[in-house]
Amino acid sequence: MPDSEQREYSDYLTEPESGESPTTPSPGFGGSRLLLLIIFFSVLAVLGVLATSASHWKKEVIVRGFVVDGESIIPELELMSRLSDYKGANLQDIDTDELKRRVMVHPYLHDVVINKELNGIVRIVVQERKPVALAVLGHTTMVLDREGFLLPWRQEVAERFPNLFSIAGIGHLRVAKNGLQQLDGRDVSVIVQFLDALSGADYARLLIRELHLAGNNLSWCIAMTSPTRFIVGNDGNFKEKLKKFEIFWQKVVSKKGFGFYDTVDLRFRERVFTTDSVSAEAKPGLSR
Repeated sequence: MPDSEQREYSDYLTEPESGESPTTPSPGFGGSRLLLLIIFFSVLAVLGVLATSASHWKKEVIVRGFVVDGESIIPELELMSRLSDYKGANLQDIDTDELKRRVMVHPYLHDVVINKELNGIVRIVVQERKPVALAVLGHTTMVLDREGFLLPWRQEVAERFPNLFSIAGIGHLRVAKNGLQQLDGRDVSVIVQFLDALSGADYARLLIRELHLAGNNLSWCIAMTSPTRFIVGNDGNFKEKLKKFEIFWQKVVSKKGFGFYDTVDLRFRERVFTTDSVSAEAKPGLSR
């Protein structure tokens, strides 16, 4: 090889001097890693101190009071009276499940959520049972909710729900796990379906005030100012039956007056059958 070419490539053929390495890491890499480790363990130490301090602080927090949210029928003082023993107790030692058991004995409570707050307040969020009707049992009037539970009468119910519908002829009661009496599921279904249909009716909801449960598909309702029994049965389809009631009321009752009929049967699809107050003989009435 000519000398000129050898000089041209001599830089690439030169071996590194002893002690030099092309892969030697930069002097600052190890120091950065050490600094990160120091910061990491310092943060862990601080968090540990904070956790310990928080634990000691929580043990010293006492129950300063109770706050009730969501109540409208149950007076707040009634709920507070069941929890007064816990005021001043250590917040951390409070068992919320035990508090819930104490509170849930109230018949108007459907559910309760209890939370402990760090400022020493115990917050009680209540979900009350919603009255849908009055249950007439002999000479006693109780309140009925949508699940068929019987609740004791309260003046607060009258104030919040002044126009509650009445249900009579109630039977087949059982005692539920919560200690409350509950209607048979079939009766509850009839009541709920009837009330839902009645709430959507144009005029029937202004006239009908009571539903009387009866077996053999003979449940009936009565309207205000009229002794006539309007048979709606137990097999549903109440929207159509109430529509027939409205037509019959407008075309017949409004002309003949109240008390002319003993019964008006709304159960049949094509016709309405009536029994007048004098004769017990059934005769065809209004055709659809």
